[in-house]
Amino acid sequence: MFTLNRRRLALAGLGAAALLSLTACASLNTVTADAQTFGSWPAGRQPGTYAFERLPSQQRNEAGQAQFEDAARSAMQKAGFTESADPKTADVTVSLGARVTRTGPAPWDDPMWWRWNGSYFSWRYGPAWRPYYSRWGYAYPMDPMMERRYDREVALLIRDRASNEPLYEARASNDGLTEGGKELIGALFEASMVDFPQTRPEPHRVSVQLTPSK
Repeated sequence: MFTLNRRRLALAGLGAAALLSLTACASLNTVTADAQTFGSWPAGRQPGTYAFERLPSQQRNEAGQAQFEDAARSAMQKAGFTESADPKTADVTVSLGARVTRTGPAPWDDPMWWRWNGSYFSWRYGPAWRPYYSRWGYAYPMDPMMERRYDREVALLIRDRASNEPLYEARASNDGLTEGGKELIGALFEASMVDFPQTRPEPHRVSVQLTPSK
């Protein structure tokens, strides 16, 4: 009986470990972002065909803009659109924008981290950092490299090609410890289009699956 129970416990442990592994893999392949959508897509209008439109400033960086367009194609396809072979006959045009901003702590964030070096205050780093007491107890400042973060944001605007009327605007953003890459930017474009054709102007959380590049 003891041996049987031990085997059951072992099997249960293996099952729990497998479940945790699957959950971890799923979380690693999921991108969560804050999305907002605006506009008034005509009721009953089908997505139809689209063509990307580049602003004059974007035409100066064709390689970079082409990467954004490659990243956004999956989002457009999942929303029901088909890329037009001839931009002049597309039903709508799509303008894209994306940016990644690096942020980090500033020396003036916490005066307790300052020190006098003889001529001016400098930020404590390396061996010079010491724990200081706050109302939460002793705190240990982290390496500023570990505190550096990246804010990522994408935006998408759909216009009727014939009238040039804006029909749908979508944006999504998140942050993390790295710049990300084409796959992450693509996931943000997908997150921005999850609501289509409905709109939700208020910021709301959206989760999408990260699709590996081929």
